[in-house]
Amino acid sequence: MLEAIQHLDRRLLLAINQAYSPGLDAVMVFASNRNVWFPAYALLIGWLIYVFRRRAWLLLPLVIAAVALADSITSRLFKPFFGRLRPCHDALLAPQLHLPDGCGGQFGFLSSHAANSVALAIFLALVLPAGRFRALKIGAFAWALLLSYSRMYLGAHYPADVLGGACIGLLLGWGAAAAYRYLAPRWWPASA
Repeated sequence: MLEAIQHLDRRLLLAINQAYSPGLDAVMVFASNRNVWFPAYALLIGWLIYVFRRRAWLLLPLVIAAVALADSITSRLFKPFFGRLRPCHDALLAPQLHLPDGCGGQFGFLSSHAANSVALAIFLALVLPAGRFRALKIGAFAWALLLSYSRMYLGAHYPADVLGGACIGLLLGWGAAAAYRYLAPRWWPASA
């Protein structure tokens, strides 16, 4: 069973990775570059402070904790524990891969990029008021999807790595949103 899953994982990765073009290479390298999304996250933090004012004192630590935990759990716990090589480090698979951005670290299970971006998207979807900020919510999910796809396109992660990272992000984003919904009414009662 595990062998069949690994075979499917390799086939899906190759299908995604080998559907490349110079234009897609540029988009995927851009999306995966941390120097690109750190400023975007800084702008998002500034916007959340502007929109939520005092509530940002609760909202920001929770969303930052969810993203930081997603990164730490995937990078410092799962990757060294499982020691699953990235596709680009697999001697049998690497010669078949298109690697426009090099290879990166040795281990890839789970994808930190997927975990971080999904944690953020889930948190925003659950915390931002319904009906308002629809474009931001859609944008956060589109970003998570693009970032996750880029990791497979670039040969940095297998689909299972990305799916597992997304599941960790989903749990942490949901947990942080639940904490916000529990704490916010206690910090700012409706009658006040």
